[in-house]
Amino acid sequence: MTTTTESGVYTAAAPPDEAWRPTDADLPFRATSGIWRPEILEKIEETIARLDAALREVSLDLHAHPELKYEEHHAHEVLTNFIEKEGFEVERHFHLPTAWRATFSHKGPKSSSKASRTLGINSEMDALPGVGHACGHNLIAISGVAVAIAVKEALVEFGLDGKISLLGTPAEEGGYGKVKLLEKGAYKDMDACLMCHPAPGPQWSASLSSCLALNRAKVNFKGHSAHAGLSPWEGVNALDAAVLAYNNVSVLRQQVKPTHRIHGIFHGDEWAANIIPDNSEMEWLIRAPTRAEADALSERVKPCFRAAGMATGCEVALNEPASVYDLRQNKALGDELTNLYQCRYGSVNYGWGINSASTDFGNVTYELPSLHPGFAIPTVPNGGNHTHDFTKSTKTEAAHKATLNISKALAAIGVRVVEDDEFYAQVKETFEEDKKKREEEFKQAGL
Repeated sequence: MTTTTESGVYTAAAPPDEAWRPTDADLPFRATSGIWRPEILEKIEETIARLDAALREVSLDLHAHPELKYEEHHAHEVLTNFIEKEGFEVERHFHLPTAWRATFSHKGPKSSSKASRTLGINSEMDALPGVGHACGHNLIAISGVAVAIAVKEALVEFGLDGKISLLGTPAEEGGYGKVKLLEKGAYKDMDACLMCHPAPGPQWSASLSSCLALNRAKVNFKGHSAHAGLSPWEGVNALDAAVLAYNNVSVLRQQVKPTHRIHGIFHGDEWAANIIPDNSEMEWLIRAPTRAEADALSERVKPCFRAAGMATGCEVALNEPASVYDLRQNKALGDELTNLYQCRYGSVNYGWGINSASTDFGNVTYELPSLHPGFAIPTVPNGGNHTHDFTKSTKTEAAHKATLNISKALAAIGVRVVEDDEFYAQVKETFEEDKKKREEEFKQAGL
């Protein structure tokens, strides 16, 4: 269950444990053996303890003011003001209106590293329509801030070289914010990038599962209107085309793997029961465990649309916006998290997290060594991500504490990335190994 492939890439498996419930008793974790430079971790924990109350206030503020993709103006202001007061140089409206970057550099006399590296960190901010912060981006936002400040304090305290680049990334929920920031060069200075994400899971646990790659398809059918009672034979029915396309995909689902997902909706403009509809629009999400599988699956879905157009006589227009990729958890970074987290904060698994969801951070993991652990917060049954119950869960004290725990672990890994040359060589090596594995996945998919 908790295995890696031969190349060391983490694979998802069925979760074996019960999810953390609000009534569960606390579990203690505390050890120092096997931790790289425990004095640095102690400093990180001290720094995050100092920030605890202030970060809690920011999290609840964001939770009370949910903002949709590319509308995160309040979050932008709150987070940039906070990190600026902690000694970071802030670039507001960085490449995108609600994106921002906070940087800090330190040249230390006690550093053992032969090269000054840049640690990248992400803070997400956007909420969901109708359910607010039902994906916990208020927690992800403060985690990024906590990691950045804790790494900064450690660099200064121990006289180490390094640079921190914290990105405030908008529009993860369907807006491809990180994809756009990648295209604009926002990640080009980073040597590695870290972030985290809340989800259901065993008590105080972290998860190193991947997620599903996602391709999006927008389909427009154009027909010809007619009086539905007087002369329906004069019409070309675009609603029928959408219905046929939907049923075509439904039939296809029987022949796809259980790990694949195809789901969509359709609608039209100015439809009426007594008029043959001359237009319809469909939106589809096509998901699979890897980018290669998602691309191959998309090629099987497209004929479903073309066949519907042919059968009804409608014109078909297919648009494929930006895709998001699966998470490629860097093995060296993941191994370090596993060792550190299990010593100090809780258990680590490979089957919980956001393994059947999707994130634009997957595209980041294709570009540079990255880590995106999930972390468990207490949830009620049937109250996982994107539900009203999860919105409630993301403002609890226990969820806040879990956020700080994973942030401490990520900050310790971040310091090691910039300071330990041998460790960073392993990070790069496992990244290159995964690139070769990706190429093989595309070959196997016939792409």
